[in-house]
Amino acid sequence: MSESELDRLRQRISAEDALVVAFSGGVDSALLAAVAHQVLGPRALAATAVSPSLAAVERRQAKEFAHTRGIPHVEVCTDEAERPEYAANDGNRCYHCKSALFDAIEPLATALGGRIALGTNLDDLGDHRPGQLAAAQRGAIAPMVDAGLTKQAVRRVSRELGLVTADKPAAACLASRVAYGDPVTPEVLGRIERAESAVHALGFEVCRVRAHGQGTVARLEVPEDDIARATEQRTELDRVVREAGFQFCAVDLGGFRSGRMNALLPLLPVRSAS
Repeated sequence: MSESELDRLRQRISAEDALVVAFSGGVDSALLAAVAHQVLGPRALAATAVSPSLAAVERRQAKEFAHTRGIPHVEVCTDEAERPEYAANDGNRCYHCKSALFDAIEPLATALGGRIALGTNLDDLGDHRPGQLAAAQRGAIAPMVDAGLTKQAVRRVSRELGLVTADKPAAACLASRVAYGDPVTPEVLGRIERAESAVHALGFEVCRVRAHGQGTVARLEVPEDDIARATEQRTELDRVVREAGFQFCAVDLGGFRSGRMNALLPLLPVRSAS
């Protein structure tokens, strides 16, 4: 099955003249960048958006991945943090973030004579992702969706290719940790990044520090199997999270799950993305 999945992805990419892959360094965009490089060679470029919402460790790992595999790679600075509609952090924040991304990398795609490609997979289509509307409006493509790859398939093909990202934990942007309705600021994003780095250092490989109460309360999510250990280490966790800049630290007994902030969406006013 893995071979046919990889063949489908290669075939889809081969239909393009050139691609600029929006490359965050995560498992999805890493696979897309690697296969695009295999198929298109110098006509494939990986572009990483640099802003306060990208953790320093993610930026470093993206650069290392591209360098190790010989993938042409550039970093572009995006200005979403300076856009009031993004900072307001309503349910359409991702739309404005993707718009800033496309503003930054569209000139690259034009110069290369190709299109922008996103590492969206089939499982992403069922989640709340306003950025997909921005992608559709800008003509960006999602080769892995077209090739029928799920998140599980992405990891399976990544292992087949020997990518170091195959088992990398999901790592959404730092802004996804801020409660909808609370403003997204560089200060809060920095607080989250420092807190998560400190929690990782205590041995919790997978975690999320969700910011509530205008960035004063940290709601710590770890996998269910780690909740008992987090309770045992509550003193250390409370200390490092408070040292990162939060006033309070709480361990969420529901455990880690991607996209849990979306539970707040029904509480927000209904607005159009554009």
